[in-house]
Amino acid sequence: MPQTSPVAAPQQQAPFGASPATGPTPNKGFEAAAAQRLGLVIKQLEELIPMAGATSEIGKACLDALNKLVKYVPAGSVNPAQQKNQIESMAQKNAQQNQQMQALKQQRMQGGQGGGAEGGGQPPGQQAA
Repeated sequence: MPQTSPVAAPQQQAPFGASPATGPTPNKGFEAAAAQRLGLVIKQLEELIPMAGATSEIGKACLDALNKLVKYVPAGSVNPAQQKNQIESMAQKNAQQNQQMQALKQQRMQGGQGGGAEGGGQPPGQQAA
């Protein structure tokens, strides 16, 4: 009795044109910016450990995160000028978001006083008592 090999099922391929000709390429500039920010995060985590205590739950979590993250950023890769620039950028974004929140809060307050159709503070379909 001769042995026959099982017939392999044909592999299904995506229809022509369904996949891109090339895969996505990483943006090296974004990767460098991410590595720089990660360096700042690492520095902040290092500052948190003495505050929380290395044996506390928070301290242990910080140490665990540091052990995982330091392999992506070489030591000394963040200089004081980069740190200053990042802090200023974060402060500027925070100020912009604060202005937007204040404007939204003011719109809500004005809408609640007038009792008009715009933002009167009442859910749709409910009457004020």
